[in-house]
Amino acid sequence: MAIKQPIFKPYDQQQILALPPSLEELIPQGHPVRIVNEVINKLNIEPLLKAYHIRGSSSYHPQLLLKVIVYGYVTNIYSSRKLAAACKENVFFMWLSAMSYPDHNTINRFRGVRLKNALRNVFEDVVKLLSDEGLLSIEEINTDGTKIEANANKYTFVWKKSIQTNKEKMKKQLVEIWEYAQQIAGQEDKMPDPPDFTTIDSEKVKATVDQLNEKLADKDYVSKKIKAKLKHITKHYPENMAKYEQQEAVLGERNSYSKTDQDATFMRMKDDHMKNGQLKPGYNVQISTSNQFIVNYTIHTDANDTVTLPAHLTQHEASYGKVLKVVTADAGYGSEENYTLLEKMRTTAFVKYALFDKEQNENYNSKHSFATNKLFYNQQEDCYICPMGQHMYFIGVYTKETATGFKQGIKKYQAQNCANCPLNGACHKSKGNRVIEINENLNRLKQKAFVLLNSEEGIQRRKKRCFDVEPTFGNIKQNHHFRRFMLRGKEKVQIEIGLLAIAQNIRKKAA
Repeated sequence: MAIKQPIFKPYDQQQILALPPSLEELIPQGHPVRIVNEVINKLNIEPLLKAYHIRGSSSYHPQLLLKVIVYGYVTNIYSSRKLAAACKENVFFMWLSAMSYPDHNTINRFRGVRLKNALRNVFEDVVKLLSDEGLLSIEEINTDGTKIEANANKYTFVWKKSIQTNKEKMKKQLVEIWEYAQQIAGQEDKMPDPPDFTTIDSEKVKATVDQLNEKLADKDYVSKKIKAKLKHITKHYPENMAKYEQQEAVLGERNSYSKTDQDATFMRMKDDHMKNGQLKPGYNVQISTSNQFIVNYTIHTDANDTVTLPAHLTQHEASYGKVLKVVTADAGYGSEENYTLLEKMRTTAFVKYALFDKEQNENYNSKHSFATNKLFYNQQEDCYICPMGQHMYFIGVYTKETATGFKQGIKKYQAQNCANCPLNGACHKSKGNRVIEINENLNRLKQKAFVLLNSEEGIQRRKKRCFDVEPTFGNIKQNHHFRRFMLRGKEKVQIEIGLLAIAQNIRKKAA
């Protein structure tokens, strides 16, 4: 009796096909790679063509490279070497590149150099295409920010405070040696008063060191300790001072930067794998979304979200030529400057202020019944009335300037007799009569925001913001594993964020 054998399908690696299959047949309909191809084919690539020279050898077509890079960001492939390998190994990349094999240098140069002046236009064209399809709104947005780590060594930091401390030490040492020289100088060789070190620079340090060497270096009666100090100062201080000046020029208004990416500022990252709140070099990425499509993006070196909004709104208007109708944002943006700007733009602002969420809690209100915003204001007498009925009268006004240069008008009111008040100590902790400071314009803007946020529309927009802009960041970081930039420098980082934004929009369209 014959033993039955299993039946296998034909398998012959050397089989020659009369009609070889095309790559087109291997790409499923509706696959995200087809969406990438379709969207980029519709874009105006004239800005990209301007990045190429007329003379020289032939180049890979910018449309080809753009498709490869964008699809790479769609599929979590960010490395130029891995993208180059995918063009040889991955059927989807092979289809996009039409069996061309650009190397990693070509891809990296295209991403870091060619796209520098053109990517913003490409991103805006994608947004406009999606807007025309009714998938998003350019005029009603949700705004938020996140910190993303820079491609920089976290231990190569420069701190403004450290520079200032070192400069103070230098001043102290120079003054001490100068005073010593005054004490031992003879009548004919008398030292003048120490230089004015209110401001210190490399020229002043060098001139001071030269004078001290002239008076002390070759004198036998000068102690060995002072000579050793003077030798150290002569060798290091002029050089160090020049280095500090260069570092301060890089710092500008920032408090820190990284030596390996001088545009990156040290910030606290939420997704800190060490769980110790360690500062890392990074960038503050601001985006605006509509239906989880990214409509606008900007990069900032300031960790504070509050100061980023004016530049972010300016970029939006420059991109689309339209003033925003509605902005929804969390309490990180609720400053007088931002409220004033949005009011001037006639934009409806569903933007929380710092204590908005806490003020919705009755327990918080009962615990803070003595707070300034709980005091009754008598408009006729221009005075506030404290919980014990005592009048607090106007005593003056002053102007306060924020870090961004915005000027705030502050009015001061003072109670008349707090010494004998039974609530003294509970009402306020300061000595003497209580003084309160009132920013009338900010109070007006906060009251306006309070009414808007608690309206039916405001409640709906606050709820929508939580599952519109925040999941977009979560998707990029968690699902697509982008937590650290590949490129260095603010210009190149902007390119990466632009590519991430385009990839996010295409993924959302394909979903």
